This record gives sequence, C-alpha cells and structure tokens, in this order.
Amino acid sequence: MHASTAQTAPPPGMDGFLGSRASLGTDLVFVALFAVLPLLAFGVQLARRRQYRWHKAMQLGIASALLAAIIVFEIDMRFVSGWKPRAVTSPWWPGGVWTALSIHLFFAISTVLLWIWVVWEALRRFPTPPAPAAHSRRHRVMGRLAAADLLLTSLTGWIFYWFAFVAS
Repeated sequence: MHASTAQTAPPPGMDGFLGSRASLGTDLVFVALFAVLPLLAFGVQLARRRQYRWHKAMQLGIASALLAAIIVFEIDMRFVSGWKPRAVTSPWWPGGVWTALSIHLFFAISTVLLWIWVVWEALRRFPTPPAPAAHSRRHRVMGRLAAADLLLTSLTGWIFYWFAFVAS
C-alpha cells in the first residue's frame, strides 16, 4: 500500500507520547534506549574503578531492563498495535522503511545474542563476589563488542523510528 492509498481509520493500539505516529510500546523503547546508553557507560566506568559488585549489578539491571523493553515492545507489535498501519503514511514507505528496519534488526538480533552470551559467561566464569579472573580479557572484549552493538541497535532503531513514524 502506498502512502496516498493508506487507510484513514485510526491505527490500532495505544498512541505513543512523543507526538509521532508510533505506538506507546515503540515510544517506550525509543526513550529507554536513550536512558540505557549512559547507564551502560557508567557501568563500564564502575568496572574500570574496580567496583565489580556495582558493575555486575548495573549490567544485570540494564540487561533486565532491555529484556523487559523487548517483551513489552514485542507484545505491543504482535498483539496490540502493530507497526505497519502506523508507518504506511510515511513518504519512505515501503522501501526506505523496510530497509531501515532490516538494518536495525540485524543489529538488534546480534545485540540480544551477544548480551545473552556476555551475561551468561560472566555469571558462569567470574567468582562470587565478582573479581578479575581468567575470563576477564575475553569478557572485556565481548562486553565492548556488545556495547558497540547496542549503540548501533539504538542508532538504527532511531533512524527506523524517524523513517516510519516521524517523516511526513
């Protein structure tokens, strides 16, 4: 469906709070990603300061928040609002929106997999209470990769958001 033939009925689900065409769940994830990135940087600083207990608590909190955001988002997209009815009026529909979504999904899926791996390995390989161990170097490398992937997930998600729900 092209923007000129888009439906005129209101889209399903609850409208978001940012004033775009996005749903409530989409706006929550959009804002959560802004909040998570500085918290992630702070968590890394805690590890650099050798405050490993706080680093662990911060990273587990971030991972839990991201998991909750993903669950809320997926429930909203699959069962409540959907995203296509809200995106069809974009001038970038369908090609630009789908391209932006595809690029975003590449990073989003790899981020989830990396975060699961990094958290799982850290929980299995570091002592309690947390302290440097044989796994530290690999954890640092994989953690940096997961953080970079989360940054790219955020950036591509915001681009998709603009293409699908803001552009007019």
